[in-house]
Amino acid sequence: MAYLQFENIGIKALSAAIPKRVINNLEYTEHFPKEDVAEIVEKVGIYERRFAEENTTSSDLCFAAAEKLLEDNEINKEEVDLIIFLSQTPDYRMPATSVILQDKLGFPKSTMAFDVNMGCAGFIYGLSIGFSFLQQPHVKKVLLLNGETRSKVYSPKDRKVAFLFGDAGVAALLEKNEEYGMSYFSLNSDGSRESLIKIDAGGYRNPSSVDTIKEKVVDEFGNIRSDEQGYMNGADVFNFLIREIPRDIKNILKFSKTTIEDFDYYVFHQANKYINSYLGKKLKMSPEKTPMSIHKYGNTSSVSIPLTIVSELKEKLNEKNKVLLSGFGVGLAWASSVLNLTNCSISDIVEV
Repeated sequence: MAYLQFENIGIKALSAAIPKRVINNLEYTEHFPKEDVAEIVEKVGIYERRFAEENTTSSDLCFAAAEKLLEDNEINKEEVDLIIFLSQTPDYRMPATSVILQDKLGFPKSTMAFDVNMGCAGFIYGLSIGFSFLQQPHVKKVLLLNGETRSKVYSPKDRKVAFLFGDAGVAALLEKNEEYGMSYFSLNSDGSRESLIKIDAGGYRNPSSVDTIKEKVVDEFGNIRSDEQGYMNGADVFNFLIREIPRDIKNILKFSKTTIEDFDYYVFHQANKYINSYLGKKLKMSPEKTPMSIHKYGNTSSVSIPLTIVSELKEKLNEKNKVLLSGFGVGLAWASSVLNLTNCSISDIVEV
């Protein structure tokens, strides 16, 4: 693992945008019997999701979140030195979506911008990158934009993934201030398990073709998808997570010299209800301190941690809150963070 620590850097403001289109999971697909659908939905704990329209992208959701954040906090764009766009569903293969957003949001040409390709652990990775740049004396503020439209990459005919994923975008303003105190990060990866959550085709290793977009039956259970739609080996992912995530959280507690009782909130990646409940019990976390948003937004990949903070903690945070964040999934990559949410401005959620 890679351990990082920072002093006097934190999250000044958070905002989120979700699509207007609400998906009722119990009525989502005609491809499976209703009793099977009801069993799956109850197990994963996802009753509603938000799906972007055909022409709405991750950058559109991030743009809406960023506009709300900039307006609510009266941000001087000249003071934002870096824009990071973090996503695995960007607008194009090239150019970088961050550069498009720099122009669309009206930031000056002197603004640095780049993309980061990360999955479910991505928000914590993105924070660590933004915090690292803020250690530089001439970097004043960083805008972290994190968006996903995962509904566009999974087959409704594959019961292993059809009821899990949703779309959302968030904006986080990062800055320096002595009130933030110390923050700590643990960042990890295991590429030997890259095939557990994957899209096989459509990149440069296996380019798009007539064959890669053709739907096919992929297993003995009759699940159907193309090679350009995502798949997940849920059982192996679960076994990996229940072994590695408690270990990583214990490691970062030791690194940060904290105990599980020191935190106001624990915010997990919203993978599914069963995984998060298991982890909470395993680590003896209070359910009242472990907010969940998965029931109404689904698994929004890297966006799920900040979306949960905006959705579930806006009315609960006080002036200073110590939080433990944990993200895990595609890669496989996983990350944990200990930080203070101090006077964090959280905007109302925007619908796009």
